[in-house]
Amino acid sequence: MKRGLVLGKYMPVHNGHLNLIDFALTVCDELIVWVCESDQEKMPGQIRLKWIQEIYKNNPRVVPVLFQYNESDLPNTSVSDEEVSYVWSQAIKTNLPKIDVIITSEKYGDYVAEYLNIEHCFFKTTKMVSATLVRTQPYQYWHEIPEPVKPYYYKKICLLGTESTGKTTLVQKLAAYFNGDYVLEVGREVVPDSNECTFNDLEVIAKEHAIAIQNKASLQNRILFVDTDIHITKSYADYLFNSELEAEPWIIQANHCDLYLYLDKDAPYIQDGTRFSEDDRNTLDSYHKNTLKKQGINYQLIQGNWDDRFKKCVEAVKDMFMNL
Repeated sequence: MKRGLVLGKYMPVHNGHLNLIDFALTVCDELIVWVCESDQEKMPGQIRLKWIQEIYKNNPRVVPVLFQYNESDLPNTSVSDEEVSYVWSQAIKTNLPKIDVIITSEKYGDYVAEYLNIEHCFFKTTKMVSATLVRTQPYQYWHEIPEPVKPYYYKKICLLGTESTGKTTLVQKLAAYFNGDYVLEVGREVVPDSNECTFNDLEVIAKEHAIAIQNKASLQNRILFVDTDIHITKSYADYLFNSELEAEPWIIQANHCDLYLYLDKDAPYIQDGTRFSEDDRNTLDSYHKNTLKKQGINYQLIQGNWDDRFKKCVEAVKDMFMNL
């Protein structure tokens, strides 16, 4: 039996990795996919390992193996280096069964193969997109992400704030910028005029909005931007009726988001004939913030003119992916 080896960080697994693995399967009988996780990396190795296991669950020839190491012992480098390759070749010899062929698309494969006295099979390919780009800009390289990996990067982002702070416009602009989806608040559909809202209307709004979020979330299209959430609806109940709005667990779960951006009331007030007065709108802002504090919702405060708000929201979203 001829045993092959491909190794990498797979942070994350993307289609370029799968092309290499599929090629490697043509030159060996059994293929070890060595998922290397250093002590300095944020993305858990177990997650990366599970991605490989899921993708190749129907191919018993693929043997995913997690290797955890300290960078102080094993150096990381993106450059093919003979000394580094020697250190890694010894790690391969120590931690894996006998390898007959290593398959790579890099020069280091020659060095490792020489040190281990095995064959190096070079995978000729056009330069594939780097995992760093896929990791930090998944919304741009979504087509490079295998289906089992997409849930890790699919994110829901909620824009909160009182009336006339730009939520509706911003969720649409952000969805277009990141090529994602958006959900508008359903409040205007249920109650065209804020001044005519009833408690029963709020209950209807809570359910209808949660259903709308669920429907869009099922598509898992990169990023979902949500205009308002259940906490704001609860705040309206407190402000208008001095009552607590109860929400079923499925509604709470549907409204859970990965990032909350709160649009502050420093935006110009625009009365369209259906909104509260400016004073009431500003009082409502305090209720919203108090409700979020009580519910333990951490948010980033977004201030400034309309252009500034958009730019700050874009940066907040990008920062979120950089920290994954």
